[in-house]
Amino acid sequence: MTATYTSPAPKFDLSSPSPTYKLASGHEMPIIAYGTFRSAPGEVGPAIIHALQAGYRHFDLAHVYGNEAEIGAAFQRAFDEGLVQRQDLFLTGKLWNSDHDVDIVPQACDHSLRNLGLDYFDLYLIHFPVAWKHTGLDKPSWGASELGSTPLIDTWRAMEALVDEGKCRSIGVSNYPLLLIHDLVAQARVPVSCNQIEVHAYYARESLVNYCLSRDICVTAHTPLGGGVVNNQTWDTPIPLKDPVIVRIAAAHKKSAAQVLLRYLLQRGIVILPKSIKPERMKENLDVLDFNLSEEEMKEILALDKYVSYKTNPNPLGAFLGGPDAFSADGTDIFD
Repeated sequence: MTATYTSPAPKFDLSSPSPTYKLASGHEMPIIAYGTFRSAPGEVGPAIIHALQAGYRHFDLAHVYGNEAEIGAAFQRAFDEGLVQRQDLFLTGKLWNSDHDVDIVPQACDHSLRNLGLDYFDLYLIHFPVAWKHTGLDKPSWGASELGSTPLIDTWRAMEALVDEGKCRSIGVSNYPLLLIHDLVAQARVPVSCNQIEVHAYYARESLVNYCLSRDICVTAHTPLGGGVVNNQTWDTPIPLKDPVIVRIAAAHKKSAAQVLLRYLLQRGIVILPKSIKPERMKENLDVLDFNLSEEEMKEILALDKYVSYKTNPNPLGAFLGGPDAFSADGTDIFD
């Protein structure tokens, strides 16, 4: 007998030309975002302009990526040239691990907003569920990082104050496992609007995804392709892009493997965050609304789940190396 379980339906309409997700805060968020992780200096600014020209209106940013100022200059150029207006965009920022102290949270948000030339974030996330000792707003900790003493709920209360002050319209988290996000849901005054996590064809995370959707928490996939070629080259991990099942389904729909992987997540009700600096790939990653995966194809892809995190960026293992809080030869696994 097949077990029954809670699997909420997607909260957005994939037949719409520009689908959005209505967050718990009441604000609408485009379901396809442009990611800025691993964007080198000098390339991220032009990439932002290309992404805007391709049609992206949701952008995922983070202080620790080290590229906020260049991104802010690109947005200002787009505003000055009339390409878009601020109100056309949905912009997500993130609070870094070493900025969790209650008095530092508003300073960190202001610092990022100044870098970007913005007045507010549409969504602001706690980047990881771990507090490190503060190392300065201009020096986000990475390397010999030490655990801090601020409880996660205190950081969340400081995030809630940002909503009260109008600096952030919605707030959420990133890389939170089920038990931690459930604990937060039980205590939050301002609703948790989003949990941005690693989720892809090789790491389905049904329990976490379905829990979040059942609690009106948007799930955003920051690694929708399973890390892609870069992760394969860096860690020699298998990638869904080359899986024979994905390749076969892509051929049947006359789509790329990447498009099938992105569509699979959308049909599960998950917002996607692909990243590429190549204009043709940017357009390809947006072109996922004109086909539909069958129920059988969805089951085939779900069956590829290896129930393994590929540690593509959801675990700051090595950041602890060289400091007193490195507890293994690889660093410290905060999810152990």
